[in-house]
Amino acid sequence: MNNNVFRNLSYGVYIVACKINGKYTGCTVNSIMQITSSPAIIALSVNHSNYTHTCLEETKRFAVSILSEESNPISIGTFGFRSGRDCNKFENIPYDIIDDLPVIKDACGYLICEIKEKLETHTHSVFIAEVKNGDLLNNKTPMTYSYYHNVIKGKSPKAAPTYIEE
Repeated sequence: MNNNVFRNLSYGVYIVACKINGKYTGCTVNSIMQITSSPAIIALSVNHSNYTHTCLEETKRFAVSILSEESNPISIGTFGFRSGRDCNKFENIPYDIIDDLPVIKDACGYLICEIKEKLETHTHSVFIAEVKNGDLLNNKTPMTYSYYHNVIKGKSPKAAPTYIEE
């Protein structure tokens, strides 16, 4: 099978963040999709080995920063290729606090979510979450995963569901 076919599926680029023990942490993800509109439910896929996965299981709340094509690519790398176990990912990233959760300032929108269920796969959990709050922050174009790969020339970390060994 040609795994590159998965790059033709439509994905966005997001930073998922939560608060645990008074600190903020998060990771870059591309696998979020809307399930229903009323109530507003989304699905989020996160690798079992990510520190954010552990935090999501414990806190049951998270913020999604929807990155735009103009968002700083450093945010993607900071949240995608470093572990919150070892560093403060928010140290040099501008953010606001909305409903006690961090939202990246140069995002084009955000969602505040509460986890309702979890489904398991071999490597990832799919968190089913109700959207409790959300808004547009500007009218910039949301970043797609295709844009990230083809224009920014970004790579996928090994923990990403779309990782393909080069």
